[in-house]
Amino acid sequence: MNNGYPYYYYPPVHYPYPAARAYQSYPQHTDERRYHPLPNQIEPIERQQDFGNNPYVVDIEEATERNRAFRRAIWTGRHLQVTLMNIRPGADIGLERHPNTDQFIRIEEGHGIVQMGNSQNNLDFQRRIEEDDAIMIPAGKWHNVRNTGREPLKLFSVYAPPEHPHGTLEREELDNYQ
Repeated sequence: MNNGYPYYYYPPVHYPYPAARAYQSYPQHTDERRYHPLPNQIEPIERQQDFGNNPYVVDIEEATERNRAFRRAIWTGRHLQVTLMNIRPGADIGLERHPNTDQFIRIEEGHGIVQMGNSQNNLDFQRRIEEDDAIMIPAGKWHNVRNTGREPLKLFSVYAPPEHPHGTLEREELDNYQ
């Protein structure tokens, strides 16, 4: 019985957690416009898997900063892949080239150097990188990212199309650096 209200009316729902109000159709406050999981829904990054080809929402900054693996694929679809990386001080990603894949890298913590070029022996593009920097790497460019700081370099990378197998997880314990 709808008590005279239109058929689509639903009574207000009271949530025990303020963040759950983000599901409502109107914005509350700017800090509540994004979905934040309830406390019992938060999964430690160490146990997360590749959620590719399924709808997925993540606080990418938090996930990147909490990641302790060298490389972890968190979403691999048909045309796009997102990985998290944690590079220890003095280490690098390794000189590489993706012939058919464009790459986007966002630095969340730390600082270092990015190098790019048309051949392994001619990395004529070099820039210092730090937190909040974004790096765009065209398909076919040789490139490397090196951590020049004293803390781990935390970044996430977007590949289009995917570069690594679904579920890629390359561990490198960084307990001495955290």
